[in-house]
Amino acid sequence: MSLLVALVLGIVQGLFMFVPVSSTSHLVLTQTLLREQGVDLPPSDSPEMILFDLVVHVGTLVSVLIVMGNGLRELASGVRDDVVSGTLRHDGLGAATSTRLVLLGLLSVLVTGVLGLTFQEPLTSVFGSPPAVATALIVTGGLLWWTDLMTPERGGRRLRFAWRGPAQVTVTVAVLIGVAQAAALTPGLSRSGTTIFAALVLGMTRTLAARYSFYIAIPTILAATGLQMVLVALDGGFGTVSWAAMGVGFVTAAAVGTAALWLVLRLLEAARFRIFSFYVWALAAVTLATGLGVE
Repeated sequence: MSLLVALVLGIVQGLFMFVPVSSTSHLVLTQTLLREQGVDLPPSDSPEMILFDLVVHVGTLVSVLIVMGNGLRELASGVRDDVVSGTLRHDGLGAATSTRLVLLGLLSVLVTGVLGLTFQEPLTSVFGSPPAVATALIVTGGLLWWTDLMTPERGGRRLRFAWRGPAQVTVTVAVLIGVAQAAALTPGLSRSGTTIFAALVLGMTRTLAARYSFYIAIPTILAATGLQMVLVALDGGFGTVSWAAMGVGFVTAAAVGTAALWLVLRLLEAARFRIFSFYVWALAAVTLATGLGVE
């Protein structure tokens, strides 16, 4: 893989990681299109290409630290205060909101990990199938459309929910969001769109849903990257994907992702996610009509 190709893929990942239109599907389709233009790339479902995809995903985690760093610091400070004040010893996790939220987030990640490992083979087989990606994009568009309909303040055709704050998030909610995140391992099904949709359906406020979704992405992606790195090493190495290419993809994804995340958070608060529905539906239609990337 050339550094120019790595740069292009890093831009695609950084732009679409947070814009809820499935960064993985765009990586798969971009890689397939490049191959059809004669660019020498490993297959999308090869271990080294999946590892590159995960590395640029890690790059976008830097964006989370930049844009949502204040919230992360507040959460860490809350956990420290829970421990120092003895809240955990005297009042249990019910009173220790920050620590409880962190543990529930880790539970979501655990559920995702168990389901991801269990269904790894059928999920990774989709990576090289643009028609399957297109079908998942259609589902993503529907989820994004319904996301805008969920609000506690507006009536009419919009849905109403009794919003949960951090203290009202339950084990059941955490498990179900973990299931949603596992389902979003399918290319074409947006991880952020799916988990935010699930969180809103389960009663979280828009702000909490966004934070929870992007916070649990951090350990999820780091764990997946570490596991894939081990698998690639055991399988004989990194093939044609060099460390330099991975580095270029990582840095580019981080820079572009910062701007994309800032935009997405504002669109979510304004209930404007449906504009992405039209985009993913159009992309799915083009993919199905033209057979783009069918190998």
